[in-house]
Amino acid sequence: MRLRDSLFGSEATVISERNFQLLLLANIFPAIGTALLSPVLDTLIEPLGASPATIGLMVSFFTAPAIFVIPLAGVLADRYGRRLVLAASLTLFGFAGSAIALTTNFALVLGLRMIQGVAFAGLTPILVTSVGDLYAGTREATAQGLRFSGSGLAQMVFPLLAGVLVAIRWRYPFFLFALAIPTAVIFFRWYDEPATDSTTGTTGQSIQSSDGLSYRKALFDLVRHRRVLALTTARALGPIVWISFLTYNSVIVIRVINGTPSEAGVLVAIGSLVFAASASQSGRVTEIFGSRYVPLLISNTAQAVGFGVVLLAPGIPIAAAGIVIVGVGFGIEISLYRSIITGIAPTALRAGFVSVAEAASRVVITLTPIVIGWAIAVTRPVVGLSQAVQLSILSIILFGSAGRIGLLIIARVSPQPPTERMSPVDG
Repeated sequence: MRLRDSLFGSEATVISERNFQLLLLANIFPAIGTALLSPVLDTLIEPLGASPATIGLMVSFFTAPAIFVIPLAGVLADRYGRRLVLAASLTLFGFAGSAIALTTNFALVLGLRMIQGVAFAGLTPILVTSVGDLYAGTREATAQGLRFSGSGLAQMVFPLLAGVLVAIRWRYPFFLFALAIPTAVIFFRWYDEPATDSTTGTTGQSIQSSDGLSYRKALFDLVRHRRVLALTTARALGPIVWISFLTYNSVIVIRVINGTPSEAGVLVAIGSLVFAASASQSGRVTEIFGSRYVPLLISNTAQAVGFGVVLLAPGIPIAAAGIVIVGVGFGIEISLYRSIITGIAPTALRAGFVSVAEAASRVVITLTPIVIGWAIAVTRPVVGLSQAVQLSILSIILFGSAGRIGLLIIARVSPQPPTERMSPVDG
């Protein structure tokens, strides 16, 4: 017990609670939806009749549906319960993912990946919401951090397993997705969903879940509140640095630093391990500072500075130091933002509001590589590839960092909505 508390803080007792353990178990699968394919995509080109130009569609077809489906999943979770939506999503995720192993038709594979993407929409946002249902304050920040740490560890372990299995036969890694099916059964059987009043929020206002118009109006009224909108937008901009790194890591290492693909893989492993570890400390960080405003400013700045070091590094050791800084900042920031988002909405709107925030984040995740690619294409003829990569990515991350700082300032000086359970950025 003392070791656990010394590692994660006094609120780490959540680890011993069955509900939280079940949420951590379910949390494995959205984390590996893309990561599992990372080491095997090249091997899949020949058996699926794809090409280097089209094999990446297996990622795009997975990420795109969530932009549109996440808000619907949140509404369903508010109306019919988190347990049912999570269990159904896990089941669909497992069947669609493992079915890829049974076909060599690339069009069918893309369709199955799209179905997995639909299932993903009912996983991460509802998991974040469920943690918010169970806990509040520092305890919730700790739980969100531990959940995010679990995601980081899953993204390290399962790609390694996939790399081993694909060497035996290309189909085998996809059977790992089938583990989501028994997980769905376990979750549905033993998760004890907290009782909530679906018709009132925390302030007692009426929100008739059976009346779709009333629900949408209440959700819209919440989102358009100045403080809420600022925090939601800041949370959406949060992954800019991390997705930029994941997308262009190999280009930076090979083209700019003159490294190797294996060294690029080492940077990903270091970053994943560090953000998993730092996310677990978000509750403790909140306790130390007494608010989330200063930690958010520091973590935001750390990511920009850290990635700047990576972009300008003369060698891999310096780049590794930079990605450690990025990982620390990203792990703390994303955990704190998710905890903030769950604390803003009343119970009857929480899943819907969290889903809106997650959908906005997916839009940013989807657009960031496109914008960077466009910027590189425009600047490359003028300054060359290496400098084009450096200037383009640096410009994007500085824009995102400045935007988040400005939005945090707006949130801090804005009045709280009546539904907010705590003051997440004041102090």
